[in-house]
Amino acid sequence: MASTIVNAGPIQGLDYVGLRPAKPLKLNSGRIQIKTRPQRLFTVRASDGDVPIGKTRLSDAECEAAVVAGNVPHAPPAPPKPAAPAGTPVVPLLPINRRPRRNRRSPALRSAFQETSLSPANFVYPLFIHEGQEDTPIGAMPGCYRLGWRHGLVEEVSKARDVGVNSVVLFPKVPDALKNSTGDEAYNDNGLVPRAIRLLKDKYPDLVIYTDVALDPYSSDGHDGIVREDGVILNDETVHQLCKQAVAQARAGADVVSPSDMMDGRVGALRTALDAEGFQHVSIMSYTAKYASSFYGPFREALDSNPRFGDKKTYQMNPANYREALIEAREDESEGADILLVKPGLPYLDIIRLLRDSSPLPIAAYQVSGEYSMIKAGGVLKMIDEEKVMMESLMCLRRAGADIILTYFALQAARSLCGEKR
Repeated sequence: MASTIVNAGPIQGLDYVGLRPAKPLKLNSGRIQIKTRPQRLFTVRASDGDVPIGKTRLSDAECEAAVVAGNVPHAPPAPPKPAAPAGTPVVPLLPINRRPRRNRRSPALRSAFQETSLSPANFVYPLFIHEGQEDTPIGAMPGCYRLGWRHGLVEEVSKARDVGVNSVVLFPKVPDALKNSTGDEAYNDNGLVPRAIRLLKDKYPDLVIYTDVALDPYSSDGHDGIVREDGVILNDETVHQLCKQAVAQARAGADVVSPSDMMDGRVGALRTALDAEGFQHVSIMSYTAKYASSFYGPFREALDSNPRFGDKKTYQMNPANYREALIEAREDESEGADILLVKPGLPYLDIIRLLRDSSPLPIAAYQVSGEYSMIKAGGVLKMIDEEKVMMESLMCLRRAGADIILTYFALQAARSLCGEKR
C-alpha cells in the first residue's frame, strides 16, 4: 500500500509543488532574502495503487515543525496477524523467556547470525597428474581425471583460479618402470611433480602449491615407506628418503610440503633438511591424524598405488582412537609443523574439533575420495541433492574447526559459491 501527498493549495499567488515554491527565489546583493510565510498543513493518504510515495520537498526543519504542530503523516497500517489453519488448538503461551527461533525467522537474520562462513579461499584442490597428454577419467571418482601435466593441469588450475581457488595439491601417477623398493624417483629433480611445479609457477607465480611427501606413489611395494623383507615398514630410513623428496619439491618451487606417510619424527627431520638447504620459507602441513581408513579406495585407484601386500595399520592411526590424535599433534607442533591435517574429514569431525581446541595452529581437513564418491553416487541415483549435500558437508568441516579443506569438490563448490552453474 503506497501513500499520496495531497497538496494544500497555493499560497499568496505562488504556485507550489507540495509546500515548495515552483518559482526560484530572487537574489539580492548575493544574499538570499526569504520572507517567512505561514505553514500549510498537509496530509498523507493511503492508496491501494502502486503509486510511489511522493515527497513534500520540505526541509528537515519544516518537517519537524509540522510534526511538533501535530500534523503527523499517516503510515500504512501494520499487517494483520496471519491466521492459523482451522483446527489449530488454542493454548496458552509457553512460559519461556528464550526462544532461539526468533533469530532464525528470516533469511536476513539467519545470514546476520551465521557463525561459520565458507569461501573458495578455504579450498585446496587435489589434482592427479600423469605423464600422458590426454586427461584420463577416473572410474571411481566421477568428474575427476588424471590430468596431462603439460596441458590439462594448467587448464584445470586456470578454471579454479577463475572462481577464487588459488591453492592446489599435486598427486602423481608414476610409471611402473620408475618404481622401486626405496622410491628413489620421489626425489628426482626432473620427476613428474617437480616438472609440474615449475610449469605452474612459471604460468601462475602466485599459485599456492602443496605437495604430497610419501613414498607410496613411487614404491614398487605401494607402501608409504621402505619395506623390510619381513614386511616391517622401516621408519628412520624412510624419513631419510622423505627429506630428499621434500627438498626436491621445495627446489622446484613448492610452497607447502605435506608429509602424509605417518612415520615418527619426520616433521622435525623435514624442517631441519629444508632449513639447511635455504628453504626456511617453505611450510610443512603435517598429516597429523591420518587414519587407516576404508575411505581411501578411489584415491588408490586413481594413482594405482594399492599396497602390494598387507595394509597400512602399523603406521596409520586406528579409527577407534581419539586421544592418540593429541599425541601426534603435540609431537608435530614441537617439531615445527605449520599446519595440522586430519584425514578423512566427515567421519572424523570430532578429531578436527579436538585439534582445533587444543592447538593454535591452522587446522586442515581432507575430504577424501570415498566421501566425494559417495556424494557423487548418491546424486546420480537421485537419492540426495548432490549440490546441497556437497555444500553442507563442506560447511560441517569448517564448523568443526577446519581452516582449509582439501576437497575434490573445490571447483564445483567454488562455482556454486560464486553463483555459477556450468
